[in-house]
Amino acid sequence: MIANPDYPADQTALREAVIHTGMETNRRRLNQGTSGNISVRCGEGMLITPSGIAYEALQPDDLVYIDADGQWVPGRKPSSEWHFHRAILQARPELGAVVHVHSVHASVVAIQGRDIPALHYMIAAAGGNSIRCAPYATFGTETLSRLAVAALRDRTACLLANHGMIATGTDLERALWLTEEVELLARQYVLSLQIGGPQLLDDAEMDRVLEKFRHYGPQRDRD
Repeated sequence: MIANPDYPADQTALREAVIHTGMETNRRRLNQGTSGNISVRCGEGMLITPSGIAYEALQPDDLVYIDADGQWVPGRKPSSEWHFHRAILQARPELGAVVHVHSVHASVVAIQGRDIPALHYMIAAAGGNSIRCAPYATFGTETLSRLAVAALRDRTACLLANHGMIATGTDLERALWLTEEVELLARQYVLSLQIGGPQLLDDAEMDRVLEKFRHYGPQRDRD
């Protein structure tokens, strides 16, 4: 484990943004209690929410910095899911943030082990013509990390069987936005199954939509 518990002052805003994102997942009813976890890329490593502390009670110095080798400060326990956060950020250098929640409808679909198919064009928000469901593995394990990374291949969101969902983004804002979109899609899927099942969009249409979605969603102004 790394030995220095201090962090640079310029990390404060980033740490506060992680806490704000967590509180938003609860406010938007995407999560509850101490379930779920959030990480953001920070230098060569990442910042992640700690284990067992409600977002409302977090202070900036409660967040755990995990370096590129998977080491953290003694006495600070990261979320039990830190393995898949680290694996995703290492496998996908274009991503900057990971949000994991146990939202109701995404979890219901995941409990069935189903992908979310192309029932609505907003499926493209996650990068493909479906949102995959990774096979079940025990939480906090390297096996779950491997399965999550595979389910996210050419995607920015996935479900975890009998568990919940993962949404990613270039930053926290986009990852939170996608979390909410995936939960809405899951709700639409669950409701459509109750009235005979969805009419799906074909691959040709989804290809057209995916092209339109290349720059869709929250965008920061750039010089």
